[in-house]
Amino acid sequence: MADFNSEMTQMIPQLRRYARALVNSRDQADDLVQDCLERAISRRHLWDDRRAIRPWLFTILHNIYANTARRFNRMPGMISMQQVEETVTAASEIDLTLQDLEHALDQLSDEHREILILVGLEQMSYKEAGEILDIPMGTVMSRLTRARKKLRALMQDPSQPKIRRVK
Repeated sequence: MADFNSEMTQMIPQLRRYARALVNSRDQADDLVQDCLERAISRRHLWDDRRAIRPWLFTILHNIYANTARRFNRMPGMISMQQVEETVTAASEIDLTLQDLEHALDQLSDEHREILILVGLEQMSYKEAGEILDIPMGTVMSRLTRARKKLRALMQDPSQPKIRRVK
């Protein structure tokens, strides 16, 4: 049990980073990670000791996020003053390139943002990402290709000339 707890504790920073990228709010991300850890502990008996804990925890976190997102899509949206303050503070603390990247990621669909974060930021293999998102590896690869292409298009400066390759 101690090994399970120590492995799970080591994953908290990565889970928080993924959760923050999904929900774009520090408080909601912390709540999401807490729910994930609580569920992992209560369902410890379902974890196979022969497999890595990382994909299992990311799958739990992703499923909680998906269920929560479905629930919130049915409710009218509200923004707290703390979220407004966090947004203003974050905008003043980061450079324009990171703001552009964050804005571009927000414009991507959930499917594309999730796959970019898992493979690009968390450096998971296609197989691990596929297990977490419950999709085949071929779908991971094609979705990642489309996500990267869309992100490049969103990040391209419109004042820069577009270069076309002529054969």
